[in-house]
Amino acid sequence: MARPLKQAEGMINFKVQKMANRLTKIYTRTGDQGLTNLASGERVSKDDLRIEVSGTVDEVNCAIGIVLSGESVPEELRTTLLKVQNNLFDLGAEISLPKFSVINAKHISWLEAQLDSFNANLPPLKEFILPGGNQEAANCHLARAICRRAERTAWALANEMPLNPDLLKYLNRLSDLLFVAARVLCRENGLAEILWQHEK
Repeated sequence: MARPLKQAEGMINFKVQKMANRLTKIYTRTGDQGLTNLASGERVSKDDLRIEVSGTVDEVNCAIGIVLSGESVPEELRTTLLKVQNNLFDLGAEISLPKFSVINAKHISWLEAQLDSFNANLPPLKEFILPGGNQEAANCHLARAICRRAERTAWALANEMPLNPDLLKYLNRLSDLLFVAARVLCRENGLAEILWQHEK
């Protein structure tokens, strides 16, 4: 098992070096016919489900970056979300490189530990809350919603080809963490959460 993993890591390092060289010129024209490369070198259609999942995971990462651009993000949460951003790059590599696996049970356990830690200081929820609050909290809710979409598209991909089960679990737990993070960010500025006022 170690040998295929080393081969996969070597391929990723090669792709990273190749990409670094390519980025000296931003446009390449190689995708003008609707095709793009997976990390394995395979050319696939840009509407391939693997590209859709990778793109949606990238959206999650960008949305988390917007959250982190805020000034009122507590340092502990900032550290957690930065680690998540790095993990999402590894997760994207898994999607793009068949039989390569990085995300594992340790990543899931770490996410759950972060969830428990942040949630311990929050009051229990008795009603649904509306996305909003301050800017950082609203951005975090958006990241959560995108993460849910990433999970849905990943499950669609898993119905077509073998996919690491821990990858799917990671996206699920991450959306939960982003929900809790949004609550933390709302309360960081002393704001009350906006509860759903359902019609009787």
